[in-house]
Amino acid sequence: MKRRDTLALAGAAALGLPAAAAAPAASPGAAKVLRVAFPVAETGFDPVRLSDVYSVTVTGHIFDAAYEFDHLARPVKLRPRVAVGMPEHSADHRVWTVRLRPGVFFSDDPAFKGVKRELTAQDFVYTWKRFADPVNKSPNWSTVDDHKIVGLAALRSKALKDKQPFDYDTEIAGLRALDRYTLQYTLEAPRPRFAEALAISATYGAVAREVVEFYGDKIVEHPVGTGAYRLAEWRRSSRIVLERNPNYREAYWDADPAPDDAEGQAILARMKGRRLPIVDRVEISIIEASQPRWLSFVNAQVDFLAVPQEFAPVAMPGGKLAPNLAKRGVQGWKVLVPTTQMSFFNMDNPVVGGLEPHKVALRRAIWLAQDVDREIRLAYRGLAMPAQSLISPYTSGYDPRFKSEASDHDPARARALLDLYGYIDRNGDGWREQPDGQPLVLEWASQADQLSRQFDELLKKALDAIGIQVVFKVAQWPENLKAARAGKLMCWRVGSSATSTDGQDALRRLYGPEIGQGNLARFKLPAFDEVCDRLSALPDGPEREAAFDRAKRIAVAYAPYKAHVHQYVDVVAHRWVQGYRRPLFWYDVWHLMDVEGAPRNGVA
Repeated sequence: MKRRDTLALAGAAALGLPAAAAAPAASPGAAKVLRVAFPVAETGFDPVRLSDVYSVTVTGHIFDAAYEFDHLARPVKLRPRVAVGMPEHSADHRVWTVRLRPGVFFSDDPAFKGVKRELTAQDFVYTWKRFADPVNKSPNWSTVDDHKIVGLAALRSKALKDKQPFDYDTEIAGLRALDRYTLQYTLEAPRPRFAEALAISATYGAVAREVVEFYGDKIVEHPVGTGAYRLAEWRRSSRIVLERNPNYREAYWDADPAPDDAEGQAILARMKGRRLPIVDRVEISIIEASQPRWLSFVNAQVDFLAVPQEFAPVAMPGGKLAPNLAKRGVQGWKVLVPTTQMSFFNMDNPVVGGLEPHKVALRRAIWLAQDVDREIRLAYRGLAMPAQSLISPYTSGYDPRFKSEASDHDPARARALLDLYGYIDRNGDGWREQPDGQPLVLEWASQADQLSRQFDELLKKALDAIGIQVVFKVAQWPENLKAARAGKLMCWRVGSSATSTDGQDALRRLYGPEIGQGNLARFKLPAFDEVCDRLSALPDGPEREAAFDRAKRIAVAYAPYKAHVHQYVDVVAHRWVQGYRRPLFWYDVWHLMDVEGAPRNGVA
């Protein structure tokens, strides 16, 4: 989250692998099919309404933003996608001009009434306005609002005040189509990193107005974009199929890895010049249980997989590919990814919320009770490192030298804090009560998957040790997300994946205007909001890093979130997968992959 990090559930029990068996390869000329497994169900495909990683992974392949992240460049950099050249900006970073490539077309759809529909600058104007439309209840409105696009917030306020439909036809100074292919953004304040917002296809990819109006409330089921793929089939929480967009523009595989990047240079040499997309069809299965998901890879029913934590010792013991997998030609990578696993406390909740000293003490005691190192060993199978703040690796503001008590395990100190602030056992039943004598029971939201149950067991043991009773409320992940945004959960554990290089996105989880959206903790503190606003306007440099440090210290002091870990991911791919490199801040990679020689209907 400018809150463009996304929410995710970390997935994943060790099992031996069956012997490999021969299987026929796909016949020459047959359609190429990439098979993928998601550990959590999608929520839908209308970009304006999304913030979960699984849905945006799909929409990132259907819609196009003006720019994109280079697939192989490390450190990351932007490149044109449907734009001609990089964006032009004024010296003060308030005016940004984007020139679009002519001849880019949306996939065919009944909404276009048989006419081949070209992408224009006006489509991006409309797309950005949709975030301001109150009807859409976009979880990303505060992100868009933080860009300070001149006139956009006023247009939204008018719709709210007048209780009238949002006025898409009124031109505003901050969003203008100068001509058919030229788009200009004018901002109220400097935004030196605004270009990155123009490179998030999953969320800010262009949407055609006539499609939205044609489908109305069903737009979530009908994503229509200019990207490499279009939605061909959708069975909710079960199966998603994408197929090649016949109208996709002429595009060829290219990237710019560093000269000393051996892996990147090897991928480039193999893939450069191929017409995109390479695979014709992407079939996504929702497999929430870790064991079936792992077996789907073993049995060659999916082509590549982020290994569930339970199976890390089987797939990549010690971070190296298991010999039996290597014998089959399986490829493996261990990658530190820009994610943060965290727990939040609802600051509006009468038990765990509030800024009073005794409430802060309770939250910090709960922090100290939890053993992050044990969590890493048992739940993550070593595939994580302790987190000291919400800011993820690879993003600005992340400082490996920064130390907080987020990762400290000190039950004695936790008990002392609780005693000091009046959380004591008054009736002798073994559980502490609140300072006013009311019961102290934490209600912790969770899911039914095996990894969530393991986290719950570790948490219960930790809280038992300091005399705090906890009960777990189990629901499906999308249901928990909806309840969290509505302020109906007391506590919940979520994962966050960064989608830009700016660490401020993660800090916006504590930003007051994000309450009901990315700020699941509903934390509101003017001093923090002020620092967050300064971060938006400051150029990269020492002053901005000092502001990051201040923001992180405020977050630690009030403890609305506990940062648990940053994760490593073991990724495995079968021998026929080509062109893959684990993306960092983006999700659209399927169109760059090849599965030449992949078997079908059998084990590899």
